[in-house]
Amino acid sequence: MTAPLKLRARANAPITAVRHALTDADALRGWLAEHAEVDLPHRYEFWGRFTPEGDAPHQRLLHVDDHTLRFTWLLGGEETTTEIRLEEESATSTVISLDQTHWDFQDAITGASIRGVLQTYWSLAIANLVDHVEGRPVTPRTDFTSTTFREELVINAPVGEVYDSLVDSEKVSEWFGYPVGIEPYVGGRYAMGGFESGFAAKVVDLDPGRKMSVDWGPVGITTWELAESGGATRLTFTQSGFDTGNPPYGAWTGSVSGFAELRRYHELVDWRPIWINDPTDNVPVDAHADL
Repeated sequence: MTAPLKLRARANAPITAVRHALTDADALRGWLAEHAEVDLPHRYEFWGRFTPEGDAPHQRLLHVDDHTLRFTWLLGGEETTTEIRLEEESATSTVISLDQTHWDFQDAITGASIRGVLQTYWSLAIANLVDHVEGRPVTPRTDFTSTTFREELVINAPVGEVYDSLVDSEKVSEWFGYPVGIEPYVGGRYAMGGFESGFAAKVVDLDPGRKMSVDWGPVGITTWELAESGGATRLTFTQSGFDTGNPPYGAWTGSVSGFAELRRYHELVDWRPIWINDPTDNVPVDAHADL
């Protein structure tokens, strides 16, 4: 078995608020799942269209206390284990740590198992948990019952600033938390991991100041488009041209989770990444990076 997936993030909220959001069914419906039922210490379940294989609840609670939540989760025919731990960093700051078993790098690449989405699924979920407890709107969640990949979000910043932060390699690498090399012209490279990383997608359409489309090969073409919205920026993001029999949910979810940090990057005066990276952790990155 591979080593567990590990993610760590910081929320600017008291540990009691984070624990409530993590263990209250109404709160869970707001940031994690379409449906949730909680009866501690006996039951902790979530399901619905925002959950992989969410036709029914597939979790079994193993342990819960003031700082730890552990449950099994049946995914792709395997009983995985998820553990979430909370650590009080200060009276107004909490570190969230997640360990997830049965995530395999190759599954993320090939899509052979639904478990391949777990890295980006939990990255988006934790980003939404942080925004929820900090009183900010959550980022759109992936609908695992649909093959239509289109979402919108509003960023409280001018269009020109948002555009620059989406095409400038240094700025994208800063908010995404992973090296990204971008040549912002048609035919240019879009390289997760930087230009020396090997695989590079291709920019296939560019409307300066407004729109970019990137061809990622087997997972399709991603397009973002910007429009002015009352002094803010409306970002519309789509993914198309993929095999609808094997939708790239992991790649899509990774891209959307990145936009959660992009919005914070522009809207928070004292912005710093929510992610706390350790050399042994799995840095939350777009699944495109692994192509």
